[in-house]
Amino acid sequence: MMRQPAIYIPHGGGPCFFMDDPHQLWGGMEAFLRRLPDLLPRRPSAILLVSAHWETEGFGFTGAAKPGLIYDYYGFPAHTYQIEYGAPGAPKLAARACELIRQAGFEAHVDQNRGLDHGVFIPLKVAFPEADIPVVEMSLDRSLDAALHLRAGEALRALRDENVLIIGSGMSFHNMAGYGNSQYSEPSQSFDDWLVRTMASSPDDRRALLASWATDAPSGRLSHPREEHLIPAMVVAGASNAPGEHVYGQMVMGTAISAFSFS
Repeated sequence: MMRQPAIYIPHGGGPCFFMDDPHQLWGGMEAFLRRLPDLLPRRPSAILLVSAHWETEGFGFTGAAKPGLIYDYYGFPAHTYQIEYGAPGAPKLAARACELIRQAGFEAHVDQNRGLDHGVFIPLKVAFPEADIPVVEMSLDRSLDAALHLRAGEALRALRDENVLIIGSGMSFHNMAGYGNSQYSEPSQSFDDWLVRTMASSPDDRRALLASWATDAPSGRLSHPREEHLIPAMVVAGASNAPGEHVYGQMVMGTAISAFSFS
C-alpha cells in the first residue's frame, strides 16, 4: 500500500504565479509547487483540498462533477480573470468525505453549486497543470477552532489509504501589514521556527501545541491576526500520526513562509 501524504502548502498572493514577476518574489514558491508531484509515492486518484478561502457552518465539500472557478481576488491584471483550470470534480469523494466528517460527530454538507476558489486552482495549476486529477474543495468551519480542525483531519485520515491526496492551502504567515515590512521579519521567523518544531513533534505533542497556538506560539497572533490561512494546516496535521517534514522554507517579501508534508 502506498499511502498518499497530507501536505500543507502556501498558495501565494492572488494569481501571483501567472503575472510578470521581474524581482522573482514568487519564483521560489512556484518552483516548490512545481515539484509537488515529486513528493508523492504515485499519482493520486483525487485531491481533497482544504482552502483558506471558504468558510461555512460545519464543513462543506464541493460536489459538482464540473466545478467552475471563483476569481476571488481583486485589482489584478485583466488576464488573470481569464485563467482556466478544468479539473473534474469527484462527487463520490465529496460524499465519502462528508460522511466521514459526520461519523466523527461534526456537521458537514455537500455543495453542488460551489466552484473552486483561487486557494485551489492557482496552486494546482502550477503543481498539476494538466488539470486531469479530480478535485474536491473542503471548507473551513467558520469557528476557525484549531482543535476542531485537527479532529476533522483525523476523521479524513482513511482517505489517504484510498489514494486521495489531502492538501491544505493557505500561508504559514498571513499578516497583510507585514509583507514587505522589515519589522515583521524577525517575528515571522520566530513563529516559523516554532511551527517547524511543532510539526516535527510527536502526534500527541503536536496536537496540544497546535490547539494552543494562538496563546503559546511566539508572535502567533502577529503572524495571523485572523487565522484562516493557518487552519488548513490543522486539518493536514490531524490527518497523520507521523512527524511532519519541512519541505519548503523561504523568506518571501521579508517574511518566513513554510510548507509541510506528513507521511
